[in-house]
Amino acid sequence: MIRKLFLAIIFLTSFSIFGCNRNAGSEDVKNNPPVTENEQYVPSSSTTSKAPNFTLVDTQGKNISLSDYAGKVVIVDFWATWCPPCRRGIPDLIDIQKQFKNKVAVIGISVDTDTKSKVVPFMKSMGINYPVVFANSEVVQSYGGIEAIPTSFIIDKKGNISNQHVGLTDKGVIIDEIKKLLGNKS
Repeated sequence: MIRKLFLAIIFLTSFSIFGCNRNAGSEDVKNNPPVTENEQYVPSSSTTSKAPNFTLVDTQGKNISLSDYAGKVVIVDFWATWCPPCRRGIPDLIDIQKQFKNKVAVIGISVDTDTKSKVVPFMKSMGINYPVVFANSEVVQSYGGIEAIPTSFIIDKKGNISNQHVGLTDKGVIIDEIKKLLGNKS
């Protein structure tokens, strides 16, 4: 009995630390057809890849495009309100947006479907200070099929994906990457 309880605790802890299963709340996204292969982001350690552009509707009904942020370092963060690691990482993204306000843009891409109505109240309760848009199947597929959330992409000022993080990532790691992309050594 104690062993089963111990194993259950380990499982739940690893689930909440490393990420939520992408398919857990998103039947709509996974049933839509993927975009063409040449538009899909495939991570590669040897080359940089152009970040797929997107135009998505934000929580106020306004269209937001990745290309609107040309010349800035951009963090594209796929998340959901029902995902514990996503919820824990949001304060870090809020702090990063405050710290690098004019040089870095954070864009949250909500994969909430059944819980879409909870996004705006959640944003207000958390004090989210960056735009949040709603995912569609095309953006999910163009960024490699997002299998777990949170998944974040760090995009350089030229629009290239410099790194991808799956699961909750330490704020210091992201800040170090931002500083390198901005040319700051410290």
